[in-house]
Amino acid sequence: MAAVAAMANSNPIDWEGSCTEAATAASWNQIRAWLRFTAERPLCRQGRLAQQLVIRGLTTSGSAYQPRNNLRSALRHAQQSLDDISLFGQYRRIIPASLVAAKPSPREPSLSMVPAHISRPAYAKTGSPPTWETEIPILDEEEIECLQAASEVARDALALGGSMVRAGVTTEAIDDEVHKFIISRDAYPSCLNYMGFPRSICTSVNNVIAHGIPGKRPLEDGDFVNIDVTAFKRGFHGDTSATFGVGQVDPPGVALMEATRESLELAIQACGPGVLLATIGEVISVHAEALGYSVSQDLTGHGIGRNFHQNPLICHHYNEEPGEMVPGMAFTIEPILCQGVATGIQWPDGWTITTTDGGRSAQFEHTVIITDQGVEVLTA
Repeated sequence: MAAVAAMANSNPIDWEGSCTEAATAASWNQIRAWLRFTAERPLCRQGRLAQQLVIRGLTTSGSAYQPRNNLRSALRHAQQSLDDISLFGQYRRIIPASLVAAKPSPREPSLSMVPAHISRPAYAKTGSPPTWETEIPILDEEEIECLQAASEVARDALALGGSMVRAGVTTEAIDDEVHKFIISRDAYPSCLNYMGFPRSICTSVNNVIAHGIPGKRPLEDGDFVNIDVTAFKRGFHGDTSATFGVGQVDPPGVALMEATRESLELAIQACGPGVLLATIGEVISVHAEALGYSVSQDLTGHGIGRNFHQNPLICHHYNEEPGEMVPGMAFTIEPILCQGVATGIQWPDGWTITTTDGGRSAQFEHTVIITDQGVEVLTA
């Protein structure tokens, strides 16, 4: 998810971050204004899932909205990132070009481009997902086959999007092609109009943690971008994402991407019947901390199936969320590792979340199903 409300037809502002170049005074004034605008705005600790729980009047441990730290603390983190810019490497950091708070609407062409014969999720017209159920769905063999079909579309769509990543290509162009591919497989792009999301995929560049809206900014050599794809087919959603480098990414960026991929792989290996759900967060946190990275607590993995997001919540950090894995349980694992502090600020567009200190983040995601023997990755 990439452009801010009032900048629907413009581009995000970025500034060059390098070992030798500090932000200009104008850039710093913009950053101060942005942080002042957002520092007291609530951002849920558990991301989009907890946001929905709060909206629907439900509660889970640790999932309520938490105000950002006070403005002075937020500004201090941002100032430190400018003073110690060499800690994070060389890349462009993305900030909003407008502080006007408003959500962009789904583009009518995108909605009308979905052929009438393609089955749509319930929220496709209204933008309102169904109320969460407290119970964790357990899928039977027929349902798992449907989930597999949706996951395969998402997997192949992600591969297409990743193949387009290169300098000069816009994330909007990637979104357009992935949208066309998904509907060519008689599937619906799950992101489109989910709670009003305006595009068919999420594209998060450099310091954007998640939910970046595809836009007109061309990718640049040294960027990296997470592409998050979900497809709805045969009544089920399949969800996956990966972070792709653009051209020659600097060594700190490459190391971050590799560490995040490894965290996902280790978490999947730890899954199986009878394993505590909280084990996922422990495994990821141990690996991330050993390599000097922080783990985002603002976003979580989630159950998936007939609903895009459903129980259980899958926390990627140390946590005490209850529950054990059982055969037939389907969920996503999608760790986000950050170079600096893992707290995020939500843009005025109501979607895009960036790191408070401007450090980069990376994310990899798979949809998995617990089996009698262990775990199966459906989006691999």
